[in-house]
Amino acid sequence: MKKGKVVLAYSGGLDTSIIIPWLKENYDLDVIAVCVNLGQDDNMEDLKVKAIKSGVAKIYVENVADEFVGEYAFKGLKAGAIYEDKYLLGTAFARPLIAKKLVEIAHKEGATYICHGCTGKGNDQVRFEVGIASIDPTIKIIAPWREWNIKSREDAIDYAESKGLELSVTKEKIYSRDQNLWHISHEGGDIELLENEHKDDLYMMVKSLEDAKDEAEYVEIGFESGTPVSVNGEKLSAAKLLIKLNKMAGEHGVGVVDIVENRLVGMKSRGIYETPGGTVLYAA
Repeated sequence: MKKGKVVLAYSGGLDTSIIIPWLKENYDLDVIAVCVNLGQDDNMEDLKVKAIKSGVAKIYVENVADEFVGEYAFKGLKAGAIYEDKYLLGTAFARPLIAKKLVEIAHKEGATYICHGCTGKGNDQVRFEVGIASIDPTIKIIAPWREWNIKSREDAIDYAESKGLELSVTKEKIYSRDQNLWHISHEGGDIELLENEHKDDLYMMVKSLEDAKDEAEYVEIGFESGTPVSVNGEKLSAAKLLIKLNKMAGEHGVGVVDIVENRLVGMKSRGIYETPGGTVLYAA
């Protein structure tokens, strides 16, 4: 009998790395990893090597940065979509596009399962699963965080070390992060305690106010029908425009939000979000 296949939404981070050996231990399925490149800083060639070493049968890298910014983030911008007056929805904008790509590859590979690394606590599991079901409701979902006996990121690190997996996180810097061209989010670790002020050393897209430029900078954004098309008179593609604005705004420490937000599943969560270019675009 032919072995079944599962398509895994793969980022190379802690959760999706440990899912690969866990799937092989608990399901008789070939694992097809899919990394959807939305403009995050990761080296995609290194990511491919890491996935193969971790035991996947195949890996796809889908480069969709322009589609993400132009068709998802900029449409959210035009709609004025801001959650609880603060969060510019960087992760939320990305999930429908990732779900679309996961289903496309599941169809191409003849896979009947899609697996994601979202926890059972957050909004992401809902975004992924509703997105997938809206395109193909016959695909079955595997959500390890709702099944396994791993209870924390510390447990996950121990499991990864037992399997000899390379890690980019440590128990000291244990933040769960999600990055794309629109933003980066940081959750978990010491910021779960509300009395802890977040540390500037977690920033990855913006500079702290102490390190930011002292001189003012003027920026002119050109719009056509509500869509940003140019910076300081230079016409740019959606992705290149955002890359330019992220750098300019990040140099000035613009775009950091520290928020305790309500999640769809009924709990509250603290997140630190960096959205430098997006913050400038909303102001414009």
